[in-house]
Amino acid sequence: MTTTAMTPAQGLRMPPQGPRLFAARDPFLATHLDTYGTIPDVTPAQLLEQVRISGLTGRGGAGFPTAAKLETVTANAPAVVVANGAEGEPASRKDAELLRRAPHLVLDGIEVAARITGAGEAFAYLRPEVVPLVRQALAERSGLRITVVAAPDTFVSGQETAVVSALAGGPALPRFSRHRIFQRGVGGRATLVQNVETLAQLALIARYGGVWFASAGTPDSTGTFLATVHPVGQALTTAPAVWEVTHGLPLRQVLAGTAGRPPEELQAVLVGGYHGTWLPLPAALDAPLSRAGLEPYGAGLGAGVMIPLAKSACGLELTASIAGYLARESAKQCGPCQFGLPELAQNFAALAAGQVGRSGLDAVRRSTGLVEGRGVCRHPDGTARLIRSALRVFGDDVLLHQHGRCLARIGEPYGGVL
Repeated sequence: MTTTAMTPAQGLRMPPQGPRLFAARDPFLATHLDTYGTIPDVTPAQLLEQVRISGLTGRGGAGFPTAAKLETVTANAPAVVVANGAEGEPASRKDAELLRRAPHLVLDGIEVAARITGAGEAFAYLRPEVVPLVRQALAERSGLRITVVAAPDTFVSGQETAVVSALAGGPALPRFSRHRIFQRGVGGRATLVQNVETLAQLALIARYGGVWFASAGTPDSTGTFLATVHPVGQALTTAPAVWEVTHGLPLRQVLAGTAGRPPEELQAVLVGGYHGTWLPLPAALDAPLSRAGLEPYGAGLGAGVMIPLAKSACGLELTASIAGYLARESAKQCGPCQFGLPELAQNFAALAAGQVGRSGLDAVRRSTGLVEGRGVCRHPDGTARLIRSALRVFGDDVLLHQHGRCLARIGEPYGGVL
């Protein structure tokens, strides 16, 4: 069977059947090599061409084409590679699970990225809980020197400029700069900040080629992705499930296997995490999980987080809780974060509580418009996207809340403003 455009090298194993990222049965180097084999000894130009063919996009949330990012950093060498596993999104567990189960795939990806860009130095910027696991994996291998750094446990610590600031000894906060980090980042060098899942996918492409990678998924969303799916009706702090999913799979299939109840009994699902978009159910159950499949809903996969909502739960209350968290977790450096998000969260909480009557919706819309496109980073924009999707998907409930009622508790007095 030929599934790669590259010449098979000595030591290379056949591509895994079934799960790709989670194919190895344990995280140790011997099992990793037994499962995937070694990385072929090919030139940086050959590797980059395979990434281009693969159509790989970033798995950290932005979905930027990986080949274009690698090309830009290479053109501005000397370069530095940073594996970003900060995973500040509190509803996501996929990066930590990947590093727990397949750390050597991520470390391989760092080496492949360094080979393509010519980088002589690399960092692994990770959630503190996985730092010991990665250091243990590094102790099993030689090669590129990789410095492991624990990221602060904050929502914005994984933003690219915040990562560079933290590695330079500063606060892990988004920064203004005249230069993009792929031009001037860590130590003034061109810096590739890449999500750890993207790097693990890169390690597979280096072995099996771009054609093999794109043999799964859809034309606009190739390969597989890791999804963090939360159980219905439980706190978001409850351990969610992490699955490797092929792009294009209908939303129904993912929810049926992981949400804990039939998907037809769900009211909505938040796709993409706290900066994501609410999708109405059952209308969106057959939406393919791909860029084109989610576009009609104004949504994207983001970091692969899915939070299903039961019909007996209030989507406005959950959104208000998330908006409050996002306001507290802002960098508080610019107007939208320091003043705009707290006001937006307060207005939405009042609407969700049914305490503001018909003027509450106008206040939410006004404060949403005031934060969009005005921040140092995209944090205000992501919050505004969440709010707008909630107003759209829970529109009927918004009307009820304006009159002191709630769809989830339709028979009960709710807020108090009629």
